[in-house]
Amino acid sequence: MYELWRQNFEKRIRKDAIRKSERVIKGKITEHLISFFPDFIYNPKDARFIGSPIDFIVFDGLSDGELRQIIFIEVKTGKTASLSGRERQVRDCIANRNVK
Repeated sequence: MYELWRQNFEKRIRKDAIRKSERVIKGKITEHLISFFPDFIYNPKDARFIGSPIDFIVFDGLSDGELRQIIFIEVKTGKTASLSGRERQVRDCIANRNVK
């Protein structure tokens, strides 16, 4: 019975896995390049890609010689994307001013 099920659904399962993998890869590429998109409001020279647990730290104004603020950015590309547990911990730490 299992073998019959596997034969019927293996292709569908593999296609679904490939589709999910493609979405993850596209999201990772977008995260790397987002600082060069027109909607990114900070100077790309001031942005440093970290990747994990947050995507960017922006040293706003540093390239102009006048650091105005430091911004932590987490890029979400999917409509249903939400913060991971680690990302929430970073957000909460910053919100509680536990930053040195």
